[in-house]
Amino acid sequence: MQATADSTKKESSWSGWKGQAIDLLYWRNVKQSGAVFSSVLLLLFSLTQFSVVSVGAYLALAALSATISFRIYKSVLQAVQKTDEGHPFKAYLEMEIALSQDQISKYADKILLYTNTCMKELRRLFLVQDLVDSLKFAVLMWLLTYVGALFNGLTLLILAVVSMFTMPVVYEKHQAQIDQYVGLIRTQVNSVVGKIQAKIPGAKRKEE
Repeated sequence: MQATADSTKKESSWSGWKGQAIDLLYWRNVKQSGAVFSSVLLLLFSLTQFSVVSVGAYLALAALSATISFRIYKSVLQAVQKTDEGHPFKAYLEMEIALSQDQISKYADKILLYTNTCMKELRRLFLVQDLVDSLKFAVLMWLLTYVGALFNGLTLLILAVVSMFTMPVVYEKHQAQIDQYVGLIRTQVNSVVGKIQAKIPGAKRKEE
């Protein structure tokens, strides 16, 4: 019973985090999404101008300046008003932030699962277990050489963040039209792949 309760609690927690992420990307709360979006973009743009060490140091200094100033302000206010409210960050200092052994094991198991899956997939592609999939992977890598020549890693990350906060909203508003065009593109791609697959010896998949 206890194991079932723990499992239900974990699933509920995961569903809660997933729901919050979806609400954030779909701009359910405009202020919250705007704050996260602008903060992430500001951080990424800062990294394009300064090193990671400099950005981290400046962020730490800004946070310390805010907390130290607030602590001094509250201390002076308590001294003037002769009150004993205690430390202004007491609630946060007493908050439990340590990861439990179960949480560490859960995240470690997920990382291990993803790593093993990725390694198996790369082995399958590079050792040409399926010729069609390996050819698709080769085409993808070839396209990425052009992408890498045009954009660096940070630029791609900025574009990814912008897409994450814009594409879901655009898709939600124009889902029917987008699905129609995606279906047409998928049909054309499958047609081309089928023609290539028919002409290459050994490329045809085995029927299941």
